[in-house]
Amino acid sequence: MPFLSVLPRITLCSLAAWLGLIGPASAQLRVGQTAGHSGAVAATVKEATAGARLVFEQVNARGGIGGQKIELVQMDDKFEPALAAANARQLADQGVIALFLTRGTPHNQAILPLLEQARLPLVAPSTGAMLLHQPVNPWVFNVRASYQREAERLVRHLLQTGVSRLAIVQVADSFGDDGAAGALRGFAPGKPPVAHLKYDRSKPDFAPVVKQLMGSDAQAVLFVGSGTAVVDGMKALRAGGSAAQLATLSNNASSGFVKSLGPLAHGVIVSQVLPGERALAVPLVKEAHDLLAQHPGLATEVTPALLEGLVSAKVLVEGLRRAAAARDLSRAGLQQALNGISKLNLGGLELSYSPSDHSGLDYADLSIIGADGRFKR
Repeated sequence: MPFLSVLPRITLCSLAAWLGLIGPASAQLRVGQTAGHSGAVAATVKEATAGARLVFEQVNARGGIGGQKIELVQMDDKFEPALAAANARQLADQGVIALFLTRGTPHNQAILPLLEQARLPLVAPSTGAMLLHQPVNPWVFNVRASYQREAERLVRHLLQTGVSRLAIVQVADSFGDDGAAGALRGFAPGKPPVAHLKYDRSKPDFAPVVKQLMGSDAQAVLFVGSGTAVVDGMKALRAGGSAAQLATLSNNASSGFVKSLGPLAHGVIVSQVLPGERALAVPLVKEAHDLLAQHPGLATEVTPALLEGLVSAKVLVEGLRRAAAARDLSRAGLQQALNGISKLNLGGLELSYSPSDHSGLDYADLSIIGADGRFKR
């Protein structure tokens, strides 16, 4: 009988968590993150998460949200989409109020069905995939600009600088297809890339890719991929004797990526979705440096990835504050609060949402890695 008396309470608690009814009674506001804390994108994930923690630490030190401190519950999906989906379901069952900074296009794609089922907001997915922008998903709130926008701008820049033989190398998954679609829009009609090649995400083999690139005599190569795979591809191309201009997207804008490339990083073009990390005249960037000075143990320097995590956390915190003010710190309450954000000043950048627009920021810029390993604008 004691066991039977406990069972209904467990069932009701789990049901409440699933429906997003865990609210002010909780001791903490639990936010869930599934990301590749190990694996190919671990360095970038670490930097972005550190940026978010800078904001959460500040908020918690000031008493939290409605008297509740924010707890970031992290799970490592090893950059595997199936594990990301399983982690997300587990986090939903544990009663998190939102998913946050989930990394990777196929990974976020894998958890989309869960969002409607659990009525669970996904805030600031760490991807610029167009499938998260259009059509508008009522439970997805993007912060950063789309990959397609930055890829198109990068290609147009290269062509305007005199490059006439530009190649694309993409990972063979939804992220690669998405970024490549934007890149292809940057080419003039009737003048396609000299090569458009794909590599397997789980077992990349760049030997045939390099052979075809060398045969195409490409002057520049845009890599649409993630972390160590892009590093390996660029190293293989250089080892093959190519002097082509190398470029990649903002998902690789981390100090970890630069360090992995070593001396080969110098001169690589990387698109960016936030202002320069040393542009102290921009309030957002100045805030990042000030917060890091207060919490030096979280990161060694301000990087583009850290800035993305920081600005993402600022958006989540604003939503939580508005939900608390409305006395509805639940999943549905957070969703409604985020939909009401209009012209939010994030420190030099402005963000708005509405039920028909969850795209967030539209900022896109370019940088080049200098001899000192820093991103130059």
